[in-house]
Amino acid sequence: MVKKDQYVGTKLLAPLLAVALLVAGAPAHAQDSADETWNVHAQSTWIWQKKDAMAAAYSGANSLGAAAEKSYSFSATVALGWRPWAGGEVYLDPELVQGVPLSHLAGLGGMSNGEQQKTGGPEPTLYRARLFLRHSWPLGGERVAVASDSNQLAGTVDSRRLVLSAGNLAVIDIFDNNGLAHDARSQFLNWALLAGGAYDFAADARGYSRGAALELYWDDWALRAGRFMQPRESNGLALDGQLGRHYGDQLELAHNHSIAGLAGAVRLLAFRNQAVMGGFDDAVKAAAGAGSGAPALAPVRRLQDKRGLVLNLEQALGAGVGVFARASGHDGRTETYAFAEIDRSLSAGAVIDGARWRRDGDAVGVALVRNGLSAAHRAYLAAGGLGAFVGDGRLDYKPEAIAEAYYSVRLNPHAALTLDWQRIANPAYNRARGPVSIGAIRLHAQL
Repeated sequence: MVKKDQYVGTKLLAPLLAVALLVAGAPAHAQDSADETWNVHAQSTWIWQKKDAMAAAYSGANSLGAAAEKSYSFSATVALGWRPWAGGEVYLDPELVQGVPLSHLAGLGGMSNGEQQKTGGPEPTLYRARLFLRHSWPLGGERVAVASDSNQLAGTVDSRRLVLSAGNLAVIDIFDNNGLAHDARSQFLNWALLAGGAYDFAADARGYSRGAALELYWDDWALRAGRFMQPRESNGLALDGQLGRHYGDQLELAHNHSIAGLAGAVRLLAFRNQAVMGGFDDAVKAAAGAGSGAPALAPVRRLQDKRGLVLNLEQALGAGVGVFARASGHDGRTETYAFAEIDRSLSAGAVIDGARWRRDGDAVGVALVRNGLSAAHRAYLAAGGLGAFVGDGRLDYKPEAIAEAYYSVRLNPHAALTLDWQRIANPAYNRARGPVSIGAIRLHAQL
């Protein structure tokens, strides 16, 4: 039972104070020059959500609660960058988080708050989010300016270059990027809009991993490949260091283009995960053979792989107007290992800059998502099995449909206040439950 003071009492004083300090304003970074040798950036994000009560013919162990609920999340990050030699960069990001999720972070394929972690709670937790090395080898072409930002030193780089990133970071720092739908701290909140919903990328329970990626940039083209550690257990915090045996691989080809003078990008990503995972068909067969009740994944876990694709598009339509779309899917044979419980996903949306109505820095975004499950996954849940995040005890299957809209108000050059609304039909792919509405307020500051 979550106590009331976890939302409005002393447990939130430190987060609110941190946000207030950032909103007050400070220099954007410690060094503002054409070619930085070091910089310091910071961010702070507080999100409050309220879920309305919803209809539910029945509920199970991993169901979204039918009663009204409130939740919150808070994060604060300091990003430190240093250039120790020409072409070399080192980054360190200490991070503090706390929060209380809706329904113990269960009951949805597309979770409603991308800042909620799989491990966390109302007590502040400090950890190292990133510690990695980046080295670039110039290969010629035009010189391109790079702005100072978190985990990015200002300077110029060749449009043709080879870049190695190695260490502790998030896989989606590098892969499946999208300028309109990629960051719950400033854009859409739903997990299925942070990346391809079915992209089960390697990560610990906080969303980070360890490994390496090599990127080749050639003018408007980019080719990326990387291998990263999987968690030791499905959706666990500890990472498995056996990179030759248990891993998440990804290969991405990206192209930036211009149509009638309007910028756009196309990215195609393939991924393959190998880990000790439970198979849905194996679990159902084992339960039937034993004459037992609901199937379970833990007893049938063995070394196997998961393969999938993500197609990622974004396109400007005019001044301050952009659209995006993603399509993702994997083979659907094995359990969710590190991201969302989604086997197929389609998403599309648009973002409009407030400059169009004389509100520079404001933004409005709208998006639609449709998430689905494989036949094997559906049969497992229908037999009473529990997944990482879903499991109502039985299943009247229908794809999960999500609509999200937000309006972000610029408070000052460093802070924004966002109002967000999500409407989710068939939560956890079950037409016997929902629909549900979730409203949110987000306060974000970045220096």
